[in-house]
Parts: sequence; structure tokens; C-alpha cells
Amino acid sequence: MNTFPRRIALLGSTGSIGRQTLDVVRRFPNQFRVVALAARSNVELLAQQVQEFKPSLVTCFADTPGVEEKARELLPGVVIGEQGLLEVATHPEADVVVAATSGLRGLKPTLAAIGAGKTIALANKETLVMAGHLVMQAAQRAGVPVLPIDSEHSAIWQCLRGEESTDIQRLLLTASGGPFRHTSLEALQSVTVEQALAHPTWRMGPKITIDSATLMNKGLEVLEARWLFDVDYEHIDVVVHPESIIHSMVEFVDGSIKMQASLPSMHLPIMNALAYPQRLHNTDSDFIRELRWSDVGHLNFEDLDRERFPCFRLALEAGKKGGTYPCALVGADEEAVELFLSGALDFLGIARLIEEVLERHQSIEQPDVTMILEACAWARKTARELSKRRTSHSN
Repeated sequence: MNTFPRRIALLGSTGSIGRQTLDVVRRFPNQFRVVALAARSNVELLAQQVQEFKPSLVTCFADTPGVEEKARELLPGVVIGEQGLLEVATHPEADVVVAATSGLRGLKPTLAAIGAGKTIALANKETLVMAGHLVMQAAQRAGVPVLPIDSEHSAIWQCLRGEESTDIQRLLLTASGGPFRHTSLEALQSVTVEQALAHPTWRMGPKITIDSATLMNKGLEVLEARWLFDVDYEHIDVVVHPESIIHSMVEFVDGSIKMQASLPSMHLPIMNALAYPQRLHNTDSDFIRELRWSDVGHLNFEDLDRERFPCFRLALEAGKKGGTYPCALVGADEEAVELFLSGALDFLGIARLIEEVLERHQSIEQPDVTMILEACAWARKTARELSKRRTSHSN
């Protein structure tokens, strides 16, 4: 796929990655054109995007009261619900489908897009964490590339270009360490929602920001990397790098290491995925800032403290067990983060609740889509029940 303009269908257009994807389209109007947009509940912003980019298909997968009515009012011809997501993912004009929806909603549209022969630019972690075996097998059968948008996976992908898979010794994912990398376990007991949402490097939605504070996000990235690059967990490692300049590394069998570096920006991995195999000439220093090594000063690297961040350990354990354990992990984490954000669970309670759910889970090997979604739903329900039980006992 070397020709421009590339026609883009965007799932999750009003979220952080979706908005930055549209920034890239805006910056390179001759290279990209939007043909379909899908968003959840930010109808006002979706309407603005539709007015600017004029896609031929618009969908709103509304799940809150009043959103559907507002969408129909502001967006004549809008398609409502999951069927709309599938229509966007399989839009006949689309060359690339950007999967930027969060959570479970990204799985079925991504599989549908693969089935329709679309190139996948993937920013949805849960899709590979829960169903990596299904997604990558389907992509291989269809001859469809799955290109990572996440900054760490994009860095590894770039480092591996032109290399043989048999020469890989280790994938090294970098982690900023979040806001609590030096916080004592005692102090973590009283962490507030506001503190957990104050990420030192990245500006993201609340769910992924809390996952970054617990380092669950980094554990999920390890599971993603296992499927994206077909590398065993024993050959994937994580190193804490607070400056977030080196986005990840690959160590080869001869001992050499390749790294990808840039100032923190999601626009760059988005550009790489949308324009691949070409690189776009960026002449706007305000869009992607130039990395001046003299300004950086020092780069620091530390081991990840797994005792302080048990969510990372839980993610790795679930990944290695396989089956529907990763699905239960995702469901339990989604529920636990919601409980924390609502004030019903303390920060350290996130990991405790997830571990309790995983201890009760009866895994199914080689699950299909229905089994995956059922396992995730079971985990959310179990997490709610355990939380309610704990609250009633404390009262």
C-alpha cells in the first residue's frame, strides 16, 4: 500500500488517539482522507469532526441516556450502535482502519476489518491482550498488516525493520514509572484519584492514566508485544525510563541494541502507522518537536519494582497462563479502576481486587469471541460482587 491519499476509517474519533489521528490528517491533507468516523458519547465533538472532514459514514455507539437522541439531532443519517462500528470497520472505501476505541468494543470491529482486508492501525490494547491468538491468526490468513500505534510497540516495530526474527534476543519496553515510581508502599495506601490522574509525561483518558499509575498498562503492553512480534514472554523485559525519550529497544543475539528516540508525542507513531512503508517529511516543529540532545541532559534507567506495582505482576501471570485469564484480567481491571475513580476502592485495592477475581477464574483454552466476552463480563460482575461484599463487611 504505497499510494496516497490513504482513506481512513477511524474508530474512536473523539478519544485521545482519535483526536491526534485527525491532527495528523489535518497536517497532511494530501496524504490522508477520512471516509468514516465512529465515536461513543461526545456527540458535539463528533459533529464538529464531521463538519470538518465530511466522512461518508458516521456512527455513534451510544451507551448513555440521551446520547442517541442528541446524535440523531446533530448528525442526520448517523448509524447508532455496534452495527455502526462494524460498518465503519468494513467501509468499502477505507484503506486503513484506525482502531482507537477503548475496552471491549474494539474487538469485533477489528476482526471485521481484518476480514474485509483492511490494514489495521491498532491502538486498542484489549484487542490483543484478550484475543491475540484470534487477531493475529486472522491477519495472517488474510495477509493483513497489524501496525502498532502505541509508542512502545511502534518503537520496537521500527527497530525490527530489516532485521530477522531469529536474531532477536530481547524486546525491552520502556516505562515512565508513572507518578508513584518512588512512592513508598505506606504512602500508596492514601493515594487520591487526583494524584493518580497526574501522569508526569503523557496526557490520556482516565482509565489508561490509572492503568499507567498502577503499571497495569505496562503489563498489558508486554502481552501485546508477545502477539505483535511473536516473541515468548521470557524474551520480553521492561525497564523504567522516566524521561520517556527512548520509547523502547530491541537487543539482538550479538549483544547490540537498537533504540527509537523522540520527545513524547503520539503523533509520531500515528504518522508511522498511517504512512507505512513511507515516512512523512515533517517540517512543522510545533507539531512534532525536534529532539535536541543538549537539552535532554541525562537519561535515566531503573529496574521495575514489582512489589510496589503488583498489577504488573498480575498481568504477566495472566498472560503466561493464557486461555481466558487475560480476559478476566481486563474485565477485573476495568471494574476495579471504575470503583477507584468513584471513590469506592482505594489505590492498593485495585490490585487486591483483580487478584481475588483471577483466583476464582476457571480458564478456557483457545477461546472464541463469545467465550472471550463472557469471561470478561464474568470478571466485571465478580469484581463488583466482591467489592460490595467487602464494603458490607466493613460497615
